[in-house]
Amino acid sequence: MPLLEFRNVSYMSNGKYILKNLSLKINQKDFISVVGPSGSGKSTFFRLCSQLTSPTDGNIFYKDIPYTEYNPIEWRRQISYCFQTPSLFGNTVMDNLNFPFFIRNKKVDLSTIKKLLNDFKMSCEYLPRTIDNLSGGEKQRIALIRTLIFNPEILLLDEITSALDEKNTLIVENVIRSLNNSGTTILWITHNSEQSKKYANKILSIESGKFKSLEVIK
Repeated sequence: MPLLEFRNVSYMSNGKYILKNLSLKINQKDFISVVGPSGSGKSTFFRLCSQLTSPTDGNIFYKDIPYTEYNPIEWRRQISYCFQTPSLFGNTVMDNLNFPFFIRNKKVDLSTIKKLLNDFKMSCEYLPRTIDNLSGGEKQRIALIRTLIFNPEILLLDEITSALDEKNTLIVENVIRSLNNSGTTILWITHNSEQSKKYANKILSIESGKFKSLEVIK
């Protein structure tokens, strides 16, 4: 049984197909690099995966159950989308890292926050910093840490190293590889050819709103 499955899924906007007749099976522990030209539909594909957008036609199944039978909030806790342009809120880094606990009515676990900061080579001195004083790369990493506090089953990464230098890109890649080795399924949109082949077991190519190919690379 695939973990996530698209069956003849299409999505239209303003009378135009953005994605058309997509069928795909994603298995547990897959690491799929999603590649293709800008405007080909990659981000829309992720929005469908995370129930931020609903299909115009076809169906999407998670653990063999159609998306319509899930509460969208619960779905997104299991299939989390980390955007290229991070959306931080509140005033401080701590406001953002408290949020996953708040929406689950759980006590803040500072040890989990500290461990994740350490994984990304960021110190606890970031916690009181205001989000307006963060660089683009720091915002990307804080948004990713916020997503990983309650580790999802499927992690959707949209160009999440685009604002990072080589050193911090490698740090993020190593964290994501470790998550995949521990069982998290990864889908990663990247325009970096080397990065797309570095850790993935499959490369999904999207062009003009259609799946062009799915290459198994290891």
